[in-house]
Amino acid sequence: MRLAQRVEQLPAYLFAEISRKIADKRAQGVDVISFGIGDPDLPTPDHIVDALTRAAHDPANHRYPESEGLPELREAIAGWYDRRFDVRLDPQTEVLPLIGSKEGIGHIALCFIDPGDIALIPDPGYPVYSVGTVLAGGLPYFLPLTEENDFLPDLDAVPAEIIGKAKVLWLNYPNNPTGAVADVAFFRRAVQFAKEREVAVLHDGPYSEVSFDGYRPASFLQADGAKDVGIEFHSLSKSYNMTGWRIGMAAGNAEAIDALRRVKSNLDSGIPQSIQRMAIAALEGPQDCIEEHNRVYQRRRDRLVAALTKLGLRLRPPRASLYLWARVPEGLTSVHFAARLLDEAGVVVTPGIGYGPSGEGYVRLSLTIPDEQLEEGVRRMEALAASPGR
Repeated sequence: MRLAQRVEQLPAYLFAEISRKIADKRAQGVDVISFGIGDPDLPTPDHIVDALTRAAHDPANHRYPESEGLPELREAIAGWYDRRFDVRLDPQTEVLPLIGSKEGIGHIALCFIDPGDIALIPDPGYPVYSVGTVLAGGLPYFLPLTEENDFLPDLDAVPAEIIGKAKVLWLNYPNNPTGAVADVAFFRRAVQFAKEREVAVLHDGPYSEVSFDGYRPASFLQADGAKDVGIEFHSLSKSYNMTGWRIGMAAGNAEAIDALRRVKSNLDSGIPQSIQRMAIAALEGPQDCIEEHNRVYQRRRDRLVAALTKLGLRLRPPRASLYLWARVPEGLTSVHFAARLLDEAGVVVTPGIGYGPSGEGYVRLSLTIPDEQLEEGVRRMEALAASPGR
């Protein structure tokens, strides 16, 4: 058989490779502690699971769902945006439930990118932005996110010849992998950039509810004119520890939402309605679980920051997201440092180069690891830091 070139050109998915390496080490008898993947270890709150259980017994939820989702779910999403961000959305035309935000992020390129078109993509960044672009026949143009610029893209530095072919601008704040945040003033600049250059803004905001020290992240849709130029992807995965249930949403510009709806209706059969009912319970139910989760993550953040500093890494404690983005010691690459931690301490971290060229020199650590494993990982890293000849 002969596979399509688009598949042959795809790199191995970063986190699949990490899982493979962990499995290999464990097969060798190594007790691996992994800070590699941002999958919340805390359980989905009981009241949300209870809603799923009730819905699962209703025969109405045993049939094919609609691609655009239940009207009640779209209304719940619009209501949540209103309460959380003071953003008004039309649940009929400006909201679309997704089978997890990753699905929508992958499909949206089919709505904007024709062969030869360019997508402006943050570097380092979530790999699906560029993979979706390539699958649609487009070309990624990477916007470096640097420590000196607070990990915000310099939109004015994009060359004119690139702007002429660009169709979309990807943004992601709070950011994965850097943990950086953006305020509404930055989002206003992005809206202005999009209007002047006639590009669509695609903002990925799944970490808006994971924040520390009293900080409350903004939504791209809070910027004046945001709905004129773009949409925001969001997810219940990180807000309510629902990664395994696969449900998220897109919200914003009605034309873009309609295009994504049309693509999805031809490629998937929607979200199981029991899970949609579960999502409604999450969005409309008590929100104190979010603050409880964040207290756990903040405690873990502080513990890890101290350990990594002892190990000779430089980092800024993040104000939001589930990640620490740490610069490795001078003279080491991100892959070399990650390999050393795995080989000498049985600890997994993600090399920054896996998120793009500008990720070189950094590693990412996730806070989604049970406390006892985190403490064991910290103990191993501190022992490595104290070892002779380090």
